Amino acid sequence: MKLKTKKLVAKRVRITRRKKIMIRPGGQDHFNSRESGKVTRNKRTDKTIAVVNARNIRRLLPYS
Repeated sequence: MKLKTKKLVAKRVRITRRKKIMIRPGGQDHFNSRESGKVTRNKRTDKTIAVVNARNIRRLLPYS
């Protein structure tokens, strides 16, 4: 039987060529003026997911 992709995960995660899983941190929509500049800058960049969590995400994405 063909495996189905979990669309919830596929919309939030990006897989690089070297099989690293990148995710954009949440909380960027509004109320950012109260946060420090360091926090705001860190929200702009994608983060690499830990190896422990990457195994679980790969199970939800059969194409990876």
